[in-house]
Amino acid sequence: MTDDAAFEDGRETPLYLGAFDTEDLQIISSLAQDAVFPITEMTWRAGERRFALLLNRFRWEDRARARQDPERVQSLLVIDNVLGVASQGIDRSDRDTVLSLLSVAFEPTGDGTGHVLLTLAGDGAIRLEIEALEVTLKDVTRPYRAPSGKMPRHDT
Repeated sequence: MTDDAAFEDGRETPLYLGAFDTEDLQIISSLAQDAVFPITEMTWRAGERRFALLLNRFRWEDRARARQDPERVQSLLVIDNVLGVASQGIDRSDRDTVLSLLSVAFEPTGDGTGHVLLTLAGDGAIRLEIEALEVTLKDVTRPYRAPSGKMPRHDT
């Protein structure tokens, strides 16, 4: 007699997700929560209308977490159709700053336009004015042991 295959038996593959509506964006936001990134890994290419972050993302989807140390993976978070970028609570001149992403949300303004709001720990935020919602999250490295060896926590 053979047993059915379980999720844990499968080979994990890198994430590559797209969001074109708020429901999709909520999934990307939950997977990117607690990602950390140096301020130098944030770029806006105005001519391409593209804003990108190279994140060190905590692997919330890792079902094997109970059997091994917590893991992170480097991921690209890319927002397309960006018309403008504004930030608050971030000292962009301090190149040693490491930021922590709490959430990614969409605030519609009409006819598909709106703002993507990247909320950061410590009261920082980045607001992207967009023509249409198009966000991707793509893992670009193999997972690695989280340097802290711990899961992120949110004490209230």
